[in-house]
Amino acid sequence: MNRPDFTLECFDPKSHLSSSQRLYHRDPNDSGHSHGGGRFAGPRRKVFTLGIAGPVGSGKTALVERLCRDLWPSVNLAVITNDIYTHEDAEFLSRRNVLPLERIVGVQTGGCPHTAIRDDASANLSAVANFERQIPALELMIIESGGDNLTAVFSRELADLFIFVIDVAEGDKIPRKGGPGICNSDLLVINKVDLAPHVGADLEVMRRDATKMRGEKPFFMISLRQGENSHLVVDWVRAQLAARKSAR
Repeated sequence: MNRPDFTLECFDPKSHLSSSQRLYHRDPNDSGHSHGGGRFAGPRRKVFTLGIAGPVGSGKTALVERLCRDLWPSVNLAVITNDIYTHEDAEFLSRRNVLPLERIVGVQTGGCPHTAIRDDASANLSAVANFERQIPALELMIIESGGDNLTAVFSRELADLFIFVIDVAEGDKIPRKGGPGICNSDLLVINKVDLAPHVGADLEVMRRDATKMRGEKPFFMISLRQGENSHLVVDWVRAQLAARKSAR
């Protein structure tokens, strides 16, 4: 299977969307700009898609690796990673041999990470469609976003469910900062709990604030490096797959 390269520009702030429909922000690598609420039409998909988003360095790629190692080959899956200018995460997963090489593709977004998963997900949807054509009976498509801020969310056209990953090293104030990722993701993962004593983070404060911000929505406090509670995320994904199969 040939690996396609995808390049995606940021959404045009001069689009027809009204100011109330735009999300304006400033990236460190470009001027301020706005994004709409997901106006695009991509290929229809059948495979169950799981998005993984979160800030740079929070452990998204480590979580993808853990999921692949625990689910493959009992689950027929593939992975799409997103990076702005490189295919760094796809190449890392390939070097780690988490899946056969033909099951890992990197999307080079060329712009804001959340553009490619929310506002114009056409490059990712095309990558999903390519996998569906080339891998019969594909069950699970994991899509890792590029590192982003707390506003990152996946379009439901692209991801059936999404996990948001934050980490203890960012400070115990992170859960109470809120934002769509923390409050609205289907699962919140608080990673690197083993670093709490080294960075002065209070895990009970993080637990309390995550509960307050998320209500009934689940969250897990884990350490992917140490393996602490990381099986809970794998079990959660298995449960979502089982529920989807039983609902058919």
